[in-house]
Amino acid sequence: MENIRHPLPPFTLETALQKVQIAQDAWNTKDPEKVCQAYSLDTEWRNRTDFLNGRKEIKEFLTRKWQKELDYKLKKELWGFRENRMAVRFEYEWHDNSGQWFRSYGNELWEFDENGLMKKRFASINDLPIDENERKLK
Repeated sequence: MENIRHPLPPFTLETALQKVQIAQDAWNTKDPEKVCQAYSLDTEWRNRTDFLNGRKEIKEFLTRKWQKELDYKLKKELWGFRENRMAVRFEYEWHDNSGQWFRSYGNELWEFDENGLMKKRFASINDLPIDENERKLK
Protein backbone atom coordinates (compact mmCIF):
# COMPACT_ATOMS: atom_id res chain seq x y z
CA MET A 1 0.00 0.00 0.00
CA GLU A 2 1.29 3.45 -0.89
CA ASN A 3 1.67 6.34 1.51
CA ILE A 4 -0.99 8.97 2.03
CA ARG A 5 0.33 12.50 1.49
CA HIS A 6 -1.83 15.26 2.92
CA PRO A 7 -3.40 17.49 1.90
CA LEU A 8 -5.62 15.33 -0.29
CA PRO A 9 -7.68 16.32 -3.32
CA PRO A 10 -10.04 17.85 -4.08
CA PHE A 11 -8.02 20.93 -3.20
CA THR A 12 -9.15 24.24 -1.77
CA LEU A 13 -7.06 27.38 -2.16
CA GLU A 14 -5.59 26.78 1.29
CA THR A 15 -4.71 23.12 0.68
CA ALA A 16 -3.36 23.80 -2.83
CA LEU A 17 -1.02 26.44 -1.40
CA GLN A 18 0.06 23.97 1.30
CA LYS A 19 0.80 21.29 -1.31
CA VAL A 20 2.98 23.69 -3.31
CA GLN A 21 4.89 24.77 -0.18
CA ILE A 22 5.45 21.14 0.85
CA ALA A 23 6.83 20.39 -2.63
CA GLN A 24 9.11 23.44 -2.58
CA ASP A 25 10.46 22.53 0.86
CA ALA A 26 11.09 18.91 -0.16
CA TRP A 27 12.87 19.80 -3.41
CA ASN A 28 15.09 22.30 -1.56
CA THR A 29 16.42 19.43 0.59
CA LYS A 30 17.98 17.99 -2.59
CA ASP A 31 17.28 14.53 -1.14
CA PRO A 32 16.11 12.25 -4.00
CA GLU A 33 14.76 9.61 -1.60
CA LYS A 34 12.64 12.13 0.29
CA VAL A 35 11.40 13.89 -2.84
CA CYS A 36 10.42 10.75 -4.75
CA GLN A 37 8.15 9.58 -1.89
CA ALA A 38 5.63 12.29 -2.88
CA TYR A 39 5.04 10.55 -6.22
CA SER A 40 2.90 7.48 -6.94
CA LEU A 41 4.72 4.23 -7.68
CA ASP A 42 3.60 4.49 -11.32
CA THR A 43 4.12 8.25 -11.67
CA GLU A 44 4.64 9.69 -15.16
CA TRP A 45 6.94 12.64 -15.78
CA ARG A 46 8.04 14.80 -18.62
CA ASN A 47 10.93 16.97 -17.52
CA ARG A 48 12.25 18.98 -20.45
CA THR A 49 12.96 16.21 -22.96
CA ASP A 50 13.13 13.39 -20.42
CA PHE A 51 10.18 11.03 -20.09
CA LEU A 52 10.27 9.10 -16.82
CA ASN A 53 8.05 6.43 -15.29
CA GLY A 54 7.95 5.29 -11.69
CA ARG A 55 9.67 6.25 -8.47
CA LYS A 56 12.87 4.38 -9.28
CA GLU A 57 13.45 6.41 -12.45
CA ILE A 58 12.52 9.61 -10.61
CA LYS A 59 15.02 8.92 -7.84
CA GLU A 60 17.79 8.18 -10.36
CA PHE A 61 16.92 11.33 -12.32
CA LEU A 62 16.96 13.53 -9.20
CA THR A 63 20.29 12.04 -8.09
CA ARG A 64 21.86 12.99 -11.45
CA LYS A 65 20.14 16.39 -11.39
CA TRP A 66 21.57 17.47 -8.06
CA GLN A 67 25.03 16.15 -8.91
CA LYS A 68 25.00 18.59 -11.86
CA GLU A 69 22.94 21.48 -10.47
CA LEU A 70 25.04 22.63 -7.51
CA ASP A 71 23.81 24.96 -4.71
CA TYR A 72 20.28 24.51 -6.07
CA LYS A 73 17.61 26.83 -4.61
CA LEU A 74 13.96 26.67 -5.75
CA LYS A 75 10.85 28.85 -5.44
CA LYS A 76 7.40 27.56 -6.52
CA GLU A 77 4.17 29.53 -7.00
CA LEU A 78 0.64 28.20 -7.44
CA TRP A 79 -0.96 29.51 -10.63
CA GLY A 80 -4.20 27.58 -10.58
CA PHE A 81 -5.93 24.44 -9.41
CA ARG A 82 -9.08 22.39 -9.82
CA GLU A 83 -10.07 19.19 -8.04
CA ASN A 84 -6.91 17.03 -8.23
CA ARG A 85 -4.83 19.15 -10.64
CA MET A 86 -2.54 22.16 -10.27
CA ALA A 87 -0.55 24.52 -12.45
CA VAL A 88 2.66 25.74 -10.81
CA ARG A 89 5.21 28.31 -11.89
CA PHE A 90 8.76 27.98 -10.60
CA GLU A 91 12.24 29.34 -10.81
CA TYR A 92 15.45 27.98 -9.40
CA GLU A 93 19.09 28.94 -9.38
CA TRP A 94 22.14 26.72 -9.51
CA HIS A 95 25.69 26.56 -10.84
CA ASP A 96 27.62 23.95 -12.74
CA ASN A 97 31.09 22.53 -12.04
CA SER A 98 32.73 25.46 -13.82
CA GLY A 99 31.01 27.98 -11.53
CA GLN A 100 28.57 29.29 -14.18
CA TRP A 101 25.28 30.27 -12.52
CA PHE A 102 21.86 29.72 -14.11
CA ARG A 103 18.32 30.72 -13.36
CA SER A 104 15.89 28.08 -14.61
CA TYR A 105 12.27 29.09 -15.21
CA GLY A 106 9.34 26.89 -15.89
CA ASN A 107 5.80 25.68 -15.51
CA GLU A 108 4.55 22.39 -14.18
CA LEU A 109 1.22 20.63 -14.52
CA TRP A 110 0.48 18.27 -11.65
CA GLU A 111 -2.16 15.57 -11.23
CA PHE A 112 -2.70 13.77 -7.91
CA ASP A 113 -4.26 10.45 -7.01
CA GLU A 114 -6.76 9.93 -4.19
CA ASN A 115 -3.89 9.40 -1.69
CA GLY A 116 -2.42 12.82 -2.42
CA LEU A 117 0.51 11.35 -4.38
CA MET A 118 1.48 13.03 -7.62
CA LYS A 119 0.77 10.65 -10.48
CA LYS A 120 1.63 13.02 -13.34
CA ARG A 121 4.13 15.87 -13.62
CA PHE A 122 4.79 17.68 -16.86
CA ALA A 123 7.51 20.35 -16.68
CA SER A 124 8.65 22.85 -19.29
CA ILE A 125 11.91 24.53 -18.30
CA ASN A 126 14.26 27.17 -19.76
CA ASP A 127 17.74 28.01 -18.46
CA LEU A 128 19.23 31.50 -18.40
CA PRO A 129 22.95 31.94 -17.68
CA ILE A 130 23.41 34.64 -15.02
CA ASP A 131 26.28 36.20 -13.11
CA GLU A 132 26.53 35.20 -9.46
CA ASN A 133 25.73 38.79 -8.41
CA GLU A 134 22.39 38.55 -10.30
CA ARG A 135 21.08 35.78 -8.05
CA LYS A 136 17.69 36.40 -6.43
CA LEU A 137 17.28 33.14 -4.47
CA LYS A 138 19.84 32.76 -1.70
